[in-house]
Amino acid sequence: MNLRYQGSEAYYEPLADRVTMPPAHLFSGFDHHYATLAHELSHWTGHSSRLARDLRNRFGTAAYAAEELIAELSSAMLGAELGLPVAHLDHHASYIGHWLKLLRDDDRAILTAAAKAEEASGLLLRLGGRAVPEEAASAAGDTALAA
Repeated sequence: MNLRYQGSEAYYEPLADRVTMPPAHLFSGFDHHYATLAHELSHWTGHSSRLARDLRNRFGTAAYAAEELIAELSSAMLGAELGLPVAHLDHHASYIGHWLKLLRDDDRAILTAAAKAEEASGLLLRLGGRAVPEEAASAAGDTALAA
């Protein structure tokens, strides 16, 4: 993974396949830093070599809104799974609020985004060496069946 710390903005660059983060001390707290990192890494999972989501869309399009919703939901899922503080969730709620038009226009958008967010957060957890809850339960069931 190509991750660099520089500047004052966090973003993912699909063509360079790189996440850029500001230094951690520029965030209001480590929880906000890690939530932002989780958001950008969730975009990173969409690269064609990983989960292959379309990341070419421009700000203001429905596809861009959907990708942002996926990244926000994935970040929240990662935070919940890893036990991160929840002080930053008000920021998440207001950010997702910008994408209400997508949710109003497509009654399945939230289900699609949630499924893709689960894939993204699952991939990141696996890459970090942490079993995803469903996989852990499945592995435990497989072990029980084999006994």
